Amino acid sequence: MILAAIFIAALVTSNLIFQKFFIWSPFGLYTFEISVGILPYPVTFLVTDIISEIYGRRRANQVVLSGLLASLFVMLIVLVADAVPHTVWSPVSGDMFHDVFGLFGPAVLASMGAYLAAQYIDIRVFHFWKKLTHGRHLWLRNNGSTIFSQLVDTALVLILLSAAGAIEWARFWSLLENGFLFKVLVALVDTPVLYGVVWVLRKKFSLEIGEELDHA
Repeated sequence: MILAAIFIAALVTSNLIFQKFFIWSPFGLYTFEISVGILPYPVTFLVTDIISEIYGRRRANQVVLSGLLASLFVMLIVLVADAVPHTVWSPVSGDMFHDVFGLFGPAVLASMGAYLAAQYIDIRVFHFWKKLTHGRHLWLRNNGSTIFSQLVDTALVLILLSAAGAIEWARFWSLLENGFLFKVLVALVDTPVLYGVVWVLRKKFSLEIGEELDHA
């Protein structure tokens, strides 16, 4: 439940805050120009990999579906909040609220299509490598599945958002490069976190390497 809560919080937050873009230049080696929505999003892939490793594919798929339902529910609430008239004394005017959340509906529908494709690809590739390596080389299936699925996710969401008019087509390739490289960097950095959480959970449930609770 804790892992599912983190997954859903990261997913919903990324959809809520995506309209702000920022610049980051680590050590002056590369300059990222990306949406702040990308900050919590890689956490979702880390969580599904942890759940896949310990609880199995079925549980991971259930969490992905739960994230979709939560996002659609939040989208409905935001659309209603945007539609109702504001009071004269409201600290946030209707126009200001619409500027921030007006694209939330189309953006979520676009991102959810990419999200479902990428998450299910991530889970399938993760378990493919897990079976192929007989449960060994956790770093390989973690990074391999995440990097491939993140490429699919980044490309799909940018195509859909550009088609919907939320992003200019002229920015497509730069945003694809920036978003994908950032997600790859996060995937590599969070590998020790994955190992730490998996080690704790294996010890808690007395699991052998490669063993899952669904088959324990």
